[in-house]
Amino acid sequence: MTTRIIRLFIITGCLLMVWQGIVWISGAPPYILPAPLAVFSAIGDKWSILISHGRVTLFEIISGLVLGSLFGGASALTMAYFRPVRRWLLPVLVISQSVPVFALAPLLVLWLGYGMASKIAMATLIIYFPVAATFYDGLRRTEPGWLDLAQTMNASSWLILRHVRIPAALPAAASGMRVAAAVAPIGAVVGEWVGSSAGLGYLMLHANARMQIDVMFAALSVLAIMGAIIYFTLDMTLRRLTPWQPDNETHKSSSL
Repeated sequence: MTTRIIRLFIITGCLLMVWQGIVWISGAPPYILPAPLAVFSAIGDKWSILISHGRVTLFEIISGLVLGSLFGGASALTMAYFRPVRRWLLPVLVISQSVPVFALAPLLVLWLGYGMASKIAMATLIIYFPVAATFYDGLRRTEPGWLDLAQTMNASSWLILRHVRIPAALPAAASGMRVAAAVAPIGAVVGEWVGSSAGLGYLMLHANARMQIDVMFAALSVLAIMGAIIYFTLDMTLRRLTPWQPDNETHKSSSL
């Protein structure tokens, strides 16, 4: 854990140096590309505003992540256990992904209004498919020998689901949730761009319209930090929920 934190700080420092180097070499004016120090200054000056709008976006992201994971998990279980439903639901899931979710944002704002509901729905739609697809794939690929052993021991369908199929599918579902955590901020921010009265996306639009590019970068930086915290928190939680899943880095270091 400490190594990852140190690595994260090193990567962040390198990115900041590259950013500053691009500003020096290109000579870009501040209204095109502000320097890191200007963005840090804007964060300090607009801290209360950033926190106020950040709370709104954070609530939208977490709500979408929870709802998308619940709906995705329920859909995966339904498709795994009810073949008639799978024949109808699976094609709908595939077809739904051929329609860009971003194209639905104006409709969601029209149907659900300018409040949080449309942004949560947008984040939920983006998160739903990776969770449903990976969890269903994990349920479908459960080791047949484990299922045969459970049936030999006269385990009921519920016990097999609880103690065999779900634990076996959790690593695959965890991969889908990690992808979902990475893309969740996209849904919330795009929804705020289409129409909202609060949130970091709303703040970025207004800062851009007023040529306050340092404020726009400040909001973008807060969003990036927020997304990283959500991702690493979820990753740590998923690792604790699947202790039997080997950690590749730990496994490699121990083998060396």
